[in-house]
Amino acid sequence: MKIKRIAHLGIAVKDVDAAKKLYGEGLKLAFQGDEVVATQKVQVSFFKAGESSLELLLPTAADSPVAKFLETRGEGFHHMALEVENIDEAVASLKAAGVRLIDETPREGAHGTRVAFIHPKSTFGLLLELVEYPH
Repeated sequence: MKIKRIAHLGIAVKDVDAAKKLYGEGLKLAFQGDEVVATQKVQVSFFKAGESSLELLLPTAADSPVAKFLETRGEGFHHMALEVENIDEAVASLKAAGVRLIDETPREGAHGTRVAFIHPKSTFGLLLELVEYPH
């Protein structure tokens, strides 16, 4: 498995407009756009931060994973995403090593990516996302 970089850090928010104001106007990060990921019931708003990004996560439904996170933990750091060269290979390697996965098969993510999440019980409490960008 080849990890290329930290792709983004996900931040769960209740008020995306206030968060966008802070990260865009306050921190002067370049806004990269909004996208709804219907399968995850979440709106994502990306800001460029060097070679990585910040991803603001706003649930679009009460039963979304991000809505449940906000209910139990409140706003804040949600996950870290690592860009991998080949997500199928990465998932297979982790499965073979006995790592507990949320997604044993990669799925569609924002911006045409393929993603798979590793369970926090295998990563010392961190929700970790693997992401492969389209070529």
